[in-house]
Amino acid sequence: MSVRLMVVDDHRLLAEALASALKLRGHRVLAAAAPTAGSAELVVGRAPEVCLFGTASPAAPGVFDPIVRIGRERPQVAVVVLGPVPSPRGIAAAFAAGAAGYVRHDERIEGVERAMLKARAGESAIAPQLLRGAFAELLNPAAQPDDEGRRLLRMLTPREAEVLVRVAEGEDTRLIAAGMRIAPSTARTHVQRVLMKLGVGSRLEAAALAARTGLLDRAADVRTDGRTDAARGPGATTPG
Repeated sequence: MSVRLMVVDDHRLLAEALASALKLRGHRVLAAAAPTAGSAELVVGRAPEVCLFGTASPAAPGVFDPIVRIGRERPQVAVVVLGPVPSPRGIAAAFAAGAAGYVRHDERIEGVERAMLKARAGESAIAPQLLRGAFAELLNPAAQPDDEGRRLLRMLTPREAEVLVRVAEGEDTRLIAAGMRIAPSTARTHVQRVLMKLGVGSRLEAAALAARTGLLDRAADVRTDGRTDAARGPGATTPG
C-alpha cells in the first residue's frame, strides 16, 4: 500500500538514502530535505500523508518545534520520528509535540514501513521494546549514562573526524580530497580507517551510526575548531 510521504533529517545523506529506499518499495516521496529545523514550512506546503522526521538529539530543547507547527497547521499529517535509542525524555517529548510514532534510526526498512502505515491509519507507532526500555530507565535511572558519541570520537583523529563529517554530507573521495587539500589516495585511506574504527562496512552505515549516537555533531565541532590541520597524518599531500 503506497504512502505519500516526506523525509526530513538534519543530515541530507540520510534523508536521501531513506527516500530512495522507500521509493524502491513503491511509496511516493514528495521530498527529502534537511535540516529538520526548517521542515515545517515544507511539510505544511506539500501536505504529505506521513512525514518521517529524523533527529540525533530527541531530548534537545526545541528539536520537535516543527512537529508542533505541523500538527497545528496540517493535523492530518502523521509524523513519525526516527531517532537514536531514546531516553524516556526523548520519547515523551516526541509524543507531547504531536508525533504519531517513534522508530529507531537503525530499524530495518520493513519496520519503518510498518510504522508509516500505522501512523497513517491513526495508530501510535512505537515498538513495545522501546516503551519497555523507557519505562525501565524511568524506574531504574542510570547514574552516569554512557556517552556513545564521545566514546566513538575518541577513537578518531581530528582529520578522521573531518572526513566523517564530509562523508555524512555526501562527498565522494574526489570532493573530500579537494576540500581537505590532500591526495585522493590519502582521502581514500582516511575513509577506510574511519569505517574500520567505527566497525561499519559502508559510508552510509558510518553516517547513520554517527548521526544516531551524536558523533556527527561532535565531529563537526572538531572540524570547526580548526584543529584538523595540526592532525594531518603522514602521507597526506598538499597541492603545490
